[in-house]
Amino acid sequence: MNCIITGDIKGSRKAKTVNWLEGLKKIFLQLGKTPSDWEIYRGDEFQLEVQNCEVALLTAFQIKAYLRSIKLDARMSIGFGEKTFKAKKISESNGSAFVHSGLGFENLKKQKINLSVNSSNPVFDKEMNLILKLGLSFMDNWLAQPAEFVLITIQNPTLSQEEIGLKLGINQAAVSRRRKRANFDLVLEINNAFVEKLKML
Repeated sequence: MNCIITGDIKGSRKAKTVNWLEGLKKIFLQLGKTPSDWEIYRGDEFQLEVQNCEVALLTAFQIKAYLRSIKLDARMSIGFGEKTFKAKKISESNGSAFVHSGLGFENLKKQKINLSVNSSNPVFDKEMNLILKLGLSFMDNWLAQPAEFVLITIQNPTLSQEEIGLKLGINQAAVSRRRKRANFDLVLEINNAFVEKLKML
């Protein structure tokens, strides 16, 4: 099974491209090479393949947290399926994973939501998208500091709160407050549910 994230940056026209582009590229470079594994095109749209589908949702959360930390956001659709044609550019590759990701992305604009999953299993899609919609009720409102905490914690899952505090330049009590403000325990529960439901595909 392959998983493809198709997305765009919300509010990109109000911000200088240099303010978000380099940080986004840094995240994508940890996931693969451009243009075969990821591309940023048409100014503020992007597509990337996540090699391990179990971390696809955490990858989307990481992108969202980075953008929220600089007061932007993203719309993202995660598509699951096959990759039947691999081109030099991911935007020219094809298969059901790409079709599902693209269709889901088009529906995001109509439904005015920022994150969804799309597969050939309607039960998985319905259950997971309801969970995501509930999660977005707080994730869409992350302020810069809690979002920065989420980003660093996802990128460094083995670090203690004290070690995260050193990275952020704050004490352990402040780290704990940011974790609470970000509802991070719920973020992890949503991801655990996603990993469990992936077995349906």
